[in-house]
Amino acid sequence: MIHILLFLLTFASTYFVGGFYYSISIMIILLAHEMGHYFMSRRYRVHATLPYFIPFPLSPFGTFGAIIRMKGIIIDKKALFDIGAAGPVAGFIVALPFIVIGIKLSSVQLRTADLALLQLGDPLLFKILQRILIGEIPPNYDLVLHPVAYAGWVGLFVTALNLLPVGQLDGGHIIYAVFGGKSRWIFMGTIILLAFLAIFYNPGWIALVILLAIFGMRHPRPLDLDVEIDTKRKWIALFLLCIFALSFTPSPFPSLNIFKENGIPV
Repeated sequence: MIHILLFLLTFASTYFVGGFYYSISIMIILLAHEMGHYFMSRRYRVHATLPYFIPFPLSPFGTFGAIIRMKGIIIDKKALFDIGAAGPVAGFIVALPFIVIGIKLSSVQLRTADLALLQLGDPLLFKILQRILIGEIPPNYDLVLHPVAYAGWVGLFVTALNLLPVGQLDGGHIIYAVFGGKSRWIFMGTIILLAFLAIFYNPGWIALVILLAIFGMRHPRPLDLDVEIDTKRKWIALFLLCIFALSFTPSPFPSLNIFKENGIPV
């Protein structure tokens, strides 16, 4: 019952933030991400709960996302890799049609004082699809995202955060499975890079740097550390790096104001 209650509360909070189309879209994207983890965990006989959705109507997303809890032994690095990778891959694939459909439903409008509400940074994938589907945006105009497109943008943002190669995040599990103990150097480099972004580019990263530094490198430790991942999974790791590059934006919110019901300028 707690899963159902949290799901309904999160649907209500995302509806409050962005309306029905945003709410249904982001819930499907988040559900796909977590169910990717869930089914892969069940494949390796690691007990996993159904997703716990986290409502938060005061954020620009209406939610803090969703999590599943895993209990049990992860047998080796292959299992750790597959469980960690399944969520971002599923979430990214499901987010793609929402982005494409949402951009087609979006409109190009003249930039005015009333329009400048929630400015969003452009992930590389958005820039590419915008150029293909909309074309060049004239000077002094903005693409006002339809709520479905905004849900896709949030899906990319969540995917990029989860693929950061640190600690309990999916990227941390993936990097540890690939590089083992050497992954600590990647973790330290990521923290330094995020701190650089926080100091010189966007102070919004400060909170994330602090959280990641506190949680450190903790993650599920496989029972068998000798089994290395195969070439196929290394190619999947490269694919996940491409997903991260397409999804990440150094400054997600150049200026943060209030969500407007008719769309979001980006």
